[in-house]
Amino acid sequence: MSIDENNNEVGAGSQPEPAQPAAPASAHSASVSAAQNAAGNAVGSFLALQQSNPKIFYGAIAGVVLVLLLLLVGGGGSESKLPVHQAKPVVVGQNYVLKSANAHDPSSTVRLVAVPGSMAAYDDTEENDREGGCKHIPQGTPVKVTQSQDAYGKKDVFAEVEMLGGECEGKKGWALSINLQ
Repeated sequence: MSIDENNNEVGAGSQPEPAQPAAPASAHSASVSAAQNAAGNAVGSFLALQQSNPKIFYGAIAGVVLVLLLLLVGGGGSESKLPVHQAKPVVVGQNYVLKSANAHDPSSTVRLVAVPGSMAAYDDTEENDREGGCKHIPQGTPVKVTQSQDAYGKKDVFAEVEMLGGECEGKKGWALSINLQ
């Protein structure tokens, strides 16, 4: 018997030797390829389940979709509620400052109209209506409420204001009461 045959016989009946630690780069690539093989085997066995037992296959898919829907629809707890603007009663004759309740940009303006209730009746796609006429007043402009108007079953939704400062001083217009602070 030659030395090679002797090594083969000894190697065939014995336990394999433990693997020697490899270099870090090859260990990383080996673990990545092992993970890819495991994922490939899992997908392969899952797809084989479609052929052998389609009820379980489609039931598993439906279960995953159901869990995702529950997570999306479930929402947060009570601590994740959005803040709500607390409307304060408007007092005729009182001085206020214009501040848009819905804008976070300090350079945004507050829209004033000639008739209460026409807030949504303008086309905002054109910029030429923003010039002159005191229609768009900068936030922080001091105003005085001259009268209020009820609308939509709520009290004091609109307020007629007189400008106390700025280039439109002395002019009047209607604004939403939530824009007065």
